[in-house]
Amino acid sequence: MPNEKLARRYATAVFEVAAERDAVERIGRDLHALRDAIAADETTARFFAAPIVDRYEKERALAAAFDGKVDDVALHTLLLLVRKHREALLPELLVQYDALQTQARGLEPLSLATAKPMSDADLRALVARLEAIYGKKFDVTASVDPSAIGGVRITMGDKRVDGTIAGRLDDLSRALFAQNPNA
Repeated sequence: MPNEKLARRYATAVFEVAAERDAVERIGRDLHALRDAIAADETTARFFAAPIVDRYEKERALAAAFDGKVDDVALHTLLLLVRKHREALLPELLVQYDALQTQARGLEPLSLATAKPMSDADLRALVARLEAIYGKKFDVTASVDPSAIGGVRITMGDKRVDGTIAGRLDDLSRALFAQNPNA
């Protein structure tokens, strides 16, 4: 599992450079494009992740493939990860960079998972209510999770409220098992 703390350090450094250049959005897009391009081809992904491939060979190949096609900061971030043998940090670095972008816009991440897609009106009403309760603005990600059966699962940062039927059945099962552990 990639080191979240280390990825946050890299992301913070990249974000600060991007902010100085007034290119936060562009560099974020380019970092995602680099990750997507590497992951799109299985051979390329294996080449990028392989610890036995000489890092200078990786650097040359990546520079040749992406130079002039993405922002220099994004490319040099990728090359730095290769140089430091930290290629596995790229996905977590992107998660942390995206979180810094969201925070800079004054928004907090909010994930909503429901068994069926919510209508736009219901989604807006739920988000408006949460914004009023918490006094924050949210960057909303809505997803469909059929295993929820019904209800909604809300995740705000490190807080999670599981109002799904599956979550309630899970709670009931744990409560019953706690009363009769031999069952």
